[in-house]
Amino acid sequence: MNLQGQRDLLLLSEVERDGGVTQRSLAAKLGVALGLTNLYLKRLVRNGYITVTTTPSHRIRYMLTPQGVAEKSRLAALHMEYSLSHYRDMRARLRESLSHMAENGMKRVVIYGTNDLAEMVYLSLREMRMTLVGFVDDRPQESFLSYPVWSSDILQEWEFDAVLLANADQSAGLRTKLEHQQVPDSKIIALTSSV
Repeated sequence: MNLQGQRDLLLLSEVERDGGVTQRSLAAKLGVALGLTNLYLKRLVRNGYITVTTTPSHRIRYMLTPQGVAEKSRLAALHMEYSLSHYRDMRARLRESLSHMAENGMKRVVIYGTNDLAEMVYLSLREMRMTLVGFVDDRPQESFLSYPVWSSDILQEWEFDAVLLANADQSAGLRTKLEHQQVPDSKIIALTSSV
């Protein structure tokens, strides 16, 4: 699904949820300028997906047309198809990476991070018959996937073959932190959403 389709789906969903939604709040949700949001809405109106009315209090209200409902359904199905395809692809690449690790004797693994990627890594580890030593994260929380989440300081007490960094945007800083905690660079593996 392309970026325009994603934005259209978000706009149609928000208009369906709240016809009195403001362009400013839509711009914030889209992460684009207010003027660009206005152009997107005008295009959706031109295509017959949304109608615009003015209320007595001089406020604008949006409403999905039957064509808009159909387009939203079509885009939602495309988004679901794209998401499932992306998930399957990610899982296949994770299994491949983990297979190489297991072949090289890395079977006891720590996952650093508690996000969607960490969850996919956990599921893949279970399929590979690798052992999860535990989850560590610097954000305080009690548990993730029913496992306790520890501070990275615990790594000095654990025996493990690898630390998988599931926080791609912070991997450089985490790598430095782990090296200060005497974790060898050869045991630190940064994962990304593209593995």
